[in-house]
Amino acid sequence: MKSQEIRSKFLNFFESKQHKVVPSAPMVLKNDPTLMFTNAGMVPFKEFFLGQKKVVNARVSDSQKCLRVSGKHNDLEEVGKDTYHHTMFEMLGNWSFGDYFKKEAIAWAWELLTEVYKIDKDILYVTIFEGDEKDGLAKDTEAYDIWKQYIAEDRILLGNKADNFWEMGAQGPCGPCSEIHIDIRSAEEKGKVSGASLVNLDHPHVVEVWNLVFMQYNRKADGSLENLPATHIDTGMGFERLCMALQNVKSNYDTDVFTPLIREIETITGVKYEDKTVSGEETDIAIRVIADHVRAVAFSIADGQLPSNTGAGYVIRRILRRAIRYGFTFLNQKEPFIFKLVETLSHQMGSAFPEIKAQEQLAHNVIKEEEHSFLKTLEQGLLLLENMTANSNEKVISGRKVFELKDTYGFPEDLTALILSEKGLDYDQEEYKVALKEQQDRGRQATAIETDDWLIISKNNEEEFVGYDNLEEEVKLTRYRKVTTKKDGEQYQLVFNITPFYPEGGGQVGDKGYIETPNGDVIYVVNTKKENNLIIHYTKSLPKDISASFIAVVDKETRMLSESNHTATHLLHQALRTILGTHVEQKGSLVSSKHLRFDFSHFSKVDADQLQEIEDFVNARIHENLTLEEKRNIPMQQAIDEGAMALFGEKYGDNVRAVRFGQSIELCGGTHVAQTGDIWYFKIKSEGAVASGIRRIEAITNKAVGNYFEGVEVTFNAVKESLKNTKDPVKAITALQDENSALKKQLEQLLKEKAGSLKGDLKNEITELNGVNFLAKKIDLDAKGIKDLAHELGGELDNLFLFFGAENDGKATLTCYISKDLVASKELHAGTIVRELGKHIQGGGGGQPFFATAGGKNPAGLDAALDAVKTYLN
Repeated sequence: MKSQEIRSKFLNFFESKQHKVVPSAPMVLKNDPTLMFTNAGMVPFKEFFLGQKKVVNARVSDSQKCLRVSGKHNDLEEVGKDTYHHTMFEMLGNWSFGDYFKKEAIAWAWELLTEVYKIDKDILYVTIFEGDEKDGLAKDTEAYDIWKQYIAEDRILLGNKADNFWEMGAQGPCGPCSEIHIDIRSAEEKGKVSGASLVNLDHPHVVEVWNLVFMQYNRKADGSLENLPATHIDTGMGFERLCMALQNVKSNYDTDVFTPLIREIETITGVKYEDKTVSGEETDIAIRVIADHVRAVAFSIADGQLPSNTGAGYVIRRILRRAIRYGFTFLNQKEPFIFKLVETLSHQMGSAFPEIKAQEQLAHNVIKEEEHSFLKTLEQGLLLLENMTANSNEKVISGRKVFELKDTYGFPEDLTALILSEKGLDYDQEEYKVALKEQQDRGRQATAIETDDWLIISKNNEEEFVGYDNLEEEVKLTRYRKVTTKKDGEQYQLVFNITPFYPEGGGQVGDKGYIETPNGDVIYVVNTKKENNLIIHYTKSLPKDISASFIAVVDKETRMLSESNHTATHLLHQALRTILGTHVEQKGSLVSSKHLRFDFSHFSKVDADQLQEIEDFVNARIHENLTLEEKRNIPMQQAIDEGAMALFGEKYGDNVRAVRFGQSIELCGGTHVAQTGDIWYFKIKSEGAVASGIRRIEAITNKAVGNYFEGVEVTFNAVKESLKNTKDPVKAITALQDENSALKKQLEQLLKEKAGSLKGDLKNEITELNGVNFLAKKIDLDAKGIKDLAHELGGELDNLFLFFGAENDGKATLTCYISKDLVASKELHAGTIVRELGKHIQGGGGGQPFFATAGGKNPAGLDAALDAVKTYLN
């Protein structure tokens, strides 16, 4: 059975059980402060489990893209070493929000597996929760009794809390679960060892295929449990593992989910998968790593997350670099090649996930650029490692230096270990682990957060946002909790029954303002965010009377400035598509009160004339004073039919808000000006590349433009004054530039003549030191002059060792030139010499074995460096 059919049968089955089949949510989470990625099928439905969103469909089913790079069985560095764990995977799931419970969930799971997929019941095992004394939980006899109707009791196994009690996190909804395991070993293996004894022991052919979670408790901050108001079902079946069982293979990588990618890797690299030679195991791991990782990276890019150095982007970059490293080390791929797999992936999965087909070119370009960049990093790391080993007389290299290579330069630890072993060297692994732990501890301390339980004041699970129409509103507190972080200290998160405060989302920052109490006290709101459908207001203190009514007031000026910038992004988007072409798509944005940032797809630099045209287009729309037209809570398809543009990587509900200014129509939940004239003016500050095929424009509007123009005028007047208040500053500056150019040519000629004169004098000062023509001297030339002089002397004299010191503009420089025959015969390295002697001038440097330079801030140390260089020839 092909994977496409397996997926379809699952969704069709649950559709027949009155479930609404929904598309996969994005794998990348944009507005969830607790998670960066969808790491389980239930993540898109968290607010329903928490009772913080009204349930429209009580039964839901889907195939959800998930990403895991940490946690139980999901260490990134282990993926590829076995045949059944992955970074990205599909989770087939069915959910009940307060509707059916254990009886139906178990019955339908059994029916689907044994009657629809025709899996032999004699190769299945199930587990149920054995109970936990500490939590005061008894064995899940309800699940046990239901399972007895379908499977022999010796195949119903007890599982502990670690395996059979599922929790969303340290706090929140949780409950016992029942896992279904499948034993696909040969009959001979089954005859020797019972499958029951291998369940949950990481056997590659006795694996969990489906987990049925019975959500019935809430874990509080103090660790205690309370019953949820309603019980829910949350199931997740590993699609890749199910395919392995139904396609009668022994590895997820042998299913048609992965074989097209593996065949393409074989074709590109010329390396055969499942080669039985000695090196075959390493190449097999490399091929599995690449096949797995390209899926995770390409789908993340398709969902809106580009590789970067922070947050979710760093995770994606780390996954991709691991794949590049395995190709580099074990498949001998020294040029980019992983990007070539995107076409195969798109063809294979585009029908089930149309976003990968729509963003195929973007993923192709971004991955290719990332490969180029990291391969250069690997080259640099190899050079640094070469210098590190050349400068060490020890057989064991410092673990901290190896960590520095990884942390600062991105050079992987295992590649360092491999290269060192080839040289007969090792590194201090304990020292490396200490350095790594210190960094991890610093990171944990910086991001550590202590979160108390919500204190519920009234059972109002949905609040109303009125901030489109009002900036001031009478409110009642419905819940609050205290949170503590190292960065912000103690803060309170407040939730009201109604609020005018816009929460951070869609690129727009959250509102600030204040809460006024009945006695006139003011509590400042420092930020507003959204979590699990709750609009959360961050404050430093609590009202004294939490049951009172308050006046919530949004900071009018910062909201107005944010609205100006947000509306400007819509007009900018329209301008880009009009002027550059309809291939332009928004790929990200930031809207604050101070400025706006807009990322978009375009494969070349936007030139100055185009930027001016874009700026003029936006300002023309501003001057037209276009009125905001919005349609709230309309069906998604209606909005699309009316011309609204759905934005890249955003998650939309069944009903949406459409925002229109003239011909610009977008789906948007953000706040906007009432008419474009309120923006006043739009000014582009910069344009540049973010990644391959992604450009970024940064711009300002409104008061920021006024401040910008004032600054330009001040600068212009200062320039005029320095030019003696000339009537034509441009002409005066051009004349100065011409004069400066002429003087520069004269100076270069004088320095050249000086160097020529100096060369003869220096040749007479060269002496013999231990059979080498040697000169160490402080000279008065710039860096270029010294380099030219050294190479000229080197071209006229053999067996030459030159070491020059110089002082220019209060800085010190050292230059070392060594004849190439000396480099080999005396094992000298100019780069090593200047790096070591650079300490005398409080600096450093490096270069090639025959020529290198160093710079420093202490010219007083030049004489000491010149004296010390002789020791290298003793």
